[in-house]
Amino acid sequence: MRRTLTALPVFNEVKSVDLVLDQVLKFSKEVLVVDDGSTDGTSRMLSQRDDILLQSHSSNRGYGAALITAFEYAVTEKYDFIVTIDCDGQHEPQRIPEFVEACSASGVDIVSGSRYLKKFEGDNLPPEQRLKINRKITGLLNERLGFDLTDTFCGFKAYRVDSLAKMKLTEPGYAMPLELWVQAACFGLDVTEVPIPLIYLDEKRSFGGNLDDGDKRLKYYLDVINRSLTSLPQGGVDLSSIDVSPCLFQ
Repeated sequence: MRRTLTALPVFNEVKSVDLVLDQVLKFSKEVLVVDDGSTDGTSRMLSQRDDILLQSHSSNRGYGAALITAFEYAVTEKYDFIVTIDCDGQHEPQRIPEFVEACSASGVDIVSGSRYLKKFEGDNLPPEQRLKINRKITGLLNERLGFDLTDTFCGFKAYRVDSLAKMKLTEPGYAMPLELWVQAACFGLDVTEVPIPLIYLDEKRSFGGNLDDGDKRLKYYLDVINRSLTSLPQGGVDLSSIDVSPCLFQ
């Protein structure tokens, strides 16, 4: 029987964590929370639950670091699939089985949620700056890597764990998914998108530090893509189709 793990990276989500976990547990038997050094009471709430698996970082290491911890756990514990879902209430847990089913299809390695593949009744308008940056980065990765993505940054995904095990992910911050896309192309992984509603509960939610500045965030994303392209791991497919020249925007 194939085993599926649902993982949530969490940092200072005391207002939403219990409610989100209660909903996720309706659709996933095994749920892992990676507490990335929360300081607002989230850690205490998580420690009181006996219905989840818990991995804790002693300090805040970043969104990417939390996901990497989840991936390593799934590989070590020999799960077949892992679903990642954010803990801020902007993803609908009832869609987890759909992601797992899509990832179970022959040849599919990564199923990525897309907020722009289809319009749903009640969709929110995305913050203009975030949409603009998403479109720029998505277009760039499609051009360089040969993908046909519509939403580079959606955190709702399903992965075939044996495909994840090939990767050497190191980026601890919000741009880790960009490193993942580069390595997915490097290893010739099959990627598909499934539509999900576009939900923004807090349009002013902070990225932390100077990343709330759109120009600085875009530069950070480009830096991560460039580093990922120039340090591709060994063992991939023919890389001649990947343009590894520096990524620049005018």
